[in-house]
Parts: sequence; C-alpha cells; structure tokens
Amino acid sequence: MSAFNRILLCYDGTREGQHALADGARLARELAAQVHVLSVINNSTWVQGADITSAIPANLVSDSVKSVLDEGLKKLAATGIHATGHFAIGDPLDQIPHFAKELNVDLIVVGHHKAGRLARWWGGRTDGLLLDRVSCSVLVTMGPEIESREEQAENAEHAESGAAGPRVEHS
Repeated sequence: MSAFNRILLCYDGTREGQHALADGARLARELAAQVHVLSVINNSTWVQGADITSAIPANLVSDSVKSVLDEGLKKLAATGIHATGHFAIGDPLDQIPHFAKELNVDLIVVGHHKAGRLARWWGGRTDGLLLDRVSCSVLVTMGPEIESREEQAENAEHAESGAAGPRVEHS
C-alpha cells in the first residue's frame, strides 16, 4: 500500500497550477490515491491600498473561485480521475494547511511560481512557510522554464545597450 493515499492538489488556474494539477494527477493515478482539489482566491490583494472588498459582491468572488475549481475538476475527469473539489477565500498559506488537516491528506501538490529579483526583494522571503504549517509531505512541481516578462525586458534592455559579456545575477 502506498504512503500517499489522499492527495490534495492546489489549483488556481495559473500555468504553475496547471502543472501541479497534471503532475498530481499522474501521481494519483499511479498510486490509486483519493484526490481532492483546492482552489483558493487570495483576498489579501484586495485589501492592499483600498477598501475594494465592500464593492465586490461575495457571490461574484465565490463564483470566480468555483469556476476555476470546476475547470480543474473537468481537466481531471477528462483523464479519468474522480476528485472532490473544495474552494476557499483567504490566504493560501492559511487555507492549504487548514484543508490538508481537515481532509487528513498525506501529500499536498503545489505549483511553484518563480519570482523575479524585484519581487523577492520587495516581497520578502516566504519560502518554507507552507512547509512549517503542515504535517504531511509537499510536492512542489516545476513546469517548463519560461522567461518572465521582467527577464524579457531586462534581456531586451541588455541587448539594446550593446553590452557584451555574461550577465551575473545575484539572488
């Protein structure tokens, strides 16, 4: 019997979320595991800067999350995987551990979004926070590396300036 019997796939509709869904589905199929899909809309982005939350009807927000969740469930169903869907509004770093505990999952599958240098500088380091909040294994999936817009702009600027030689990046 597998060590991973109950898997929580975190899906938000992004490219990274799609990779997590696909990789988690393959693993769940191989292990014959029970699958749960969680979609979380982060409400902290609404609060920053202005009181927009009062202007957005709650049912519109939940409909948005539900549509992302339904999309993920349909993708899994198309591959022959039956999954139970869950949605939440709040901070994913709070919601994912909450659902993992409530559902008693053995494995959480999340997609990794590579942050640019500026995002890491201004946003602070949050690496490991999810790992510190759960008591099960976490699989972080990595999709194919695609150059971010920030990196594309930097490369274009670098090419226009005619600078030669290798670029050195500091993290």
